[in-house]
Amino acid sequence: MIEPEPPVLDANGVFKRYVGGDGAGVSVLRGVAITVGQGEMVAVVGASGSGKSTLLHVLGALERPDAGSVRVGQTTLEGLDDDALSEVRNRSIGFVFQFHHLLKEFSALENVMMPLLIAGRSRAAARTRASDLLARVGLSARASHRPAEMSGGEQQRTAVARALALEPSLVLADEPSGNLDHHTADALHDLLAGIVAELGVGAVVVTHNRSLAARASRVLLLEDGHLTDTSVSEGAV
Repeated sequence: MIEPEPPVLDANGVFKRYVGGDGAGVSVLRGVAITVGQGEMVAVVGASGSGKSTLLHVLGALERPDAGSVRVGQTTLEGLDDDALSEVRNRSIGFVFQFHHLLKEFSALENVMMPLLIAGRSRAAARTRASDLLARVGLSARASHRPAEMSGGEQQRTAVARALALEPSLVLADEPSGNLDHHTADALHDLLAGIVAELGVGAVVVTHNRSLAARASRVLLLEDGHLTDTSVSEGAV
């Protein structure tokens, strides 16, 4: 019997609490559990302020949970020091945010090369990998352009390519199309869904966009600190 592939993300019993401006505690995540397999895109929907971005930060080792466990691939994050968490982020997780955060003084190619160079790859290897990724997202012709010379959709596709530079097993995206018009957003949604399926990465996408949620393998609703399976409805996104 062929053993099933282990999940790329497995989180259980995750709690996260903040202290509000009035000094009172605010529980954002209350025992959240989520598992994501290879080639699976999971959409997380919910009202603004429900904790969706906090959830991504905890899953991506940007914040520590107050309780619970998070495992990325074969690595359990609990107990790791800051340097070890940084290594997990760099090695295993790709991030795509609503705002592309490209370095404006560098070309698209150089932006995608950056994480590779930081990781110690040679300039030639980084250039080859970045060129291949830009081709994958349809931007070979824009490789030498700086962000200001590209459209919003092109900038975000460059950000997707950069997120894939170090071949992560998990991609976390926070409202990746929230700053784009409808047509451009749809093209980005197709790109993300295609990349997840083609490369076999796992993805968690926080979104208010029905079109993007509809492309996901599963849609989860974050409400009152709990994640539940749901269909996309009028109140969910």
